[in-house]
Amino acid sequence: MATRFKIGTRKSAMALAQTDEIARRLTAAIPGLDVEIVKFDTTGDLDQTSKLLPHGGKGGAFVAQIRAAVLSGELQAAMHSLKDMPGNEDTPGLVIGATLSRDPASDALVLRDGVTLAALRQSRGKGFKIGTNAVRRAAYARRLFPEIEVIHFRGAADTRVRKLDNGEKQKLPDGGAVGPADALIMARSGLDRVGLSSRIAYEFTATEMLPAAGQGIVAVECAAQDWQTRKILSSIDDPLAHASADAEREVLWVLNGHCNSPVAGFSTISGDQMTLAASVLDLSGNTIIEALRAGPANRPRELGRAVALDLLDKGAAEIIERSRPR
Repeated sequence: MATRFKIGTRKSAMALAQTDEIARRLTAAIPGLDVEIVKFDTTGDLDQTSKLLPHGGKGGAFVAQIRAAVLSGELQAAMHSLKDMPGNEDTPGLVIGATLSRDPASDALVLRDGVTLAALRQSRGKGFKIGTNAVRRAAYARRLFPEIEVIHFRGAADTRVRKLDNGEKQKLPDGGAVGPADALIMARSGLDRVGLSSRIAYEFTATEMLPAAGQGIVAVECAAQDWQTRKILSSIDDPLAHASADAEREVLWVLNGHCNSPVAGFSTISGDQMTLAASVLDLSGNTIIEALRAGPANRPRELGRAVALDLLDKGAAEIIERSRPR
């Protein structure tokens, strides 16, 4: 008899592609498992105008409803892009049961027709508008292109590219609009997932733009006490990606960074060693605090804690507090 396994997801093209991959891996690992994908209209997807903060940040906008369905027993699991899962708050009753192998974690530049990277660099961004909803990307963009105008830009990955190409303005909560955008900064992994890799004009190095904690990692969340589901999910868990997730999210936890904090964290593993870099920027991008450490790959949380404490010693708490909504 087949075992029914319900997994919840957002309805965006990228979310569905990620969930399809989870379903494929699960059915390959466990013959007879009947995986059903349950699609949710989350608050963040229904409201493509507002900034995410009024919805509780990414956590409230994209994961809260699906998490509630897992906790109620309606679902066995939920798919999340790990970077959308708040790292500074506990979620009683839930655990990350599996992480898929990490996709490229870098950020990428997407340009409208007629705009070149050379023109952006030569002008220091003057006269151009770059769209993003991520405060981390906005802060780094202001460092790389000091005179650029960063505009609020929302939507699923394919939607944002379409709006860029069509010269559409981004509606604002107050009824106004900004744009159109000349360029976008997006996750390379997201562009890959929706078949838009060809639109990448430039891929930022980690030195230029350190990725968000968990970027490029697909996480599968389940109820902590649902041991059958945890056993099923363990069959597709990638231990290296899981270790990176633990290290990078520990940085967020210790810093108590919120959704309006430009915080970045990215780890690499070589053999039995992990290297973890993290940074905290002010919203203008003028001030940046960085930390880098290496340690045993089998102790990722300890490494994440050490890096976060280094950042705090250098004054990160003050920057985070200044960016906290009043």
